[in-house]
Amino acid sequence: MSTASNPPISYKDAGVDIDAGDALVERIKPLAKKTMREGVLASIGGFGALFEVPKRYQEPVLVSGTDGVGTKLKLAFEWNMHDTVGIDLVAMSVNDVLVQGAEPLFFLDYFACGKLDVDTAAAVVGGIAKGCELSGCALIGGETAEMPGMYPDGEYDLAGFAVGAVEKSKILTGQNVQAGDVVLGLASAGVHSNGFSLVRKCIDRAGSSAPATLDGQPFKEAIMQPTRLYVKNVLAALAQHPIKALAHITGGGLLENIPRVLPEGLAARLQKGSWPQTELFAWLQATAGIDDVEMNRTFNNGIGMVVVVPAEAADATAATLRELGETVFTIGQIAPRGTGPAVALV
Repeated sequence: MSTASNPPISYKDAGVDIDAGDALVERIKPLAKKTMREGVLASIGGFGALFEVPKRYQEPVLVSGTDGVGTKLKLAFEWNMHDTVGIDLVAMSVNDVLVQGAEPLFFLDYFACGKLDVDTAAAVVGGIAKGCELSGCALIGGETAEMPGMYPDGEYDLAGFAVGAVEKSKILTGQNVQAGDVVLGLASAGVHSNGFSLVRKCIDRAGSSAPATLDGQPFKEAIMQPTRLYVKNVLAALAQHPIKALAHITGGGLLENIPRVLPEGLAARLQKGSWPQTELFAWLQATAGIDDVEMNRTFNNGIGMVVVVPAEAADATAATLRELGETVFTIGQIAPRGTGPAVALV
């Protein structure tokens, strides 16, 4: 019971604005509606999201993935660039799900902040919806958490969760990869969402001497290019060609992600110079002062997805992917590992 000396304190007085949350939900609904697809049984706003696995699957296996955007968000705050980090969020999970050969079915997001700014949150969720739309994945739910005192003003955190499906007989495990198979690399759109703690150090080191443009784009736009969504094009190629393994090149770069899909006793021999280094990655390497090994262990360095195929199918697979809009390079071959590393630049 309140008194004159102790007036009532509302939830809004405590820092949580329920009306702002409701306004955000209304802004999100039309964005989410654009992502609807077969299988969605309920709309945004319920306690749980309902999804029915499409009946065209005979023996569906569900594949799940979760990730965030990492310290790339610090630049989004600093530069007030919020409209593409949602694409990053979706891409990091759906590209991972894709690696098992799965079609992403639905996505949920988690947006947490200290004080909810509806315009900022709507820009972020707009990017999430765009990423879902581009990957054929339904945005069927999520959570917006306003937690006063947990985050500095103007900052937020993001997490995402994707679920996909693949026929049990078509799961990609990489176990049938063998010596002589060819390694194709699909070009990245830039840094994607890994290595940004070092990117930010490079920006600080460069200061006012940072270039005005990189790869024909304004500097900030080049740095913030969202993670490329490989889903639709790679699924189309999978339907036509005997792809044996896929590797999403994220944290750990080429050197640590390719081994995750190789059988024991095999290694990937990547040919130096078989794909061009962009101005962006050349600037990062020069500014950080790191060697080629560290460069390919920290960043994707221009290759966002690796595709392993039999040698006799390499040219046709690459041609299909190019026709679909990917930039494709033949970057190496699978060989017996011996006593060397699982991935070597030769």
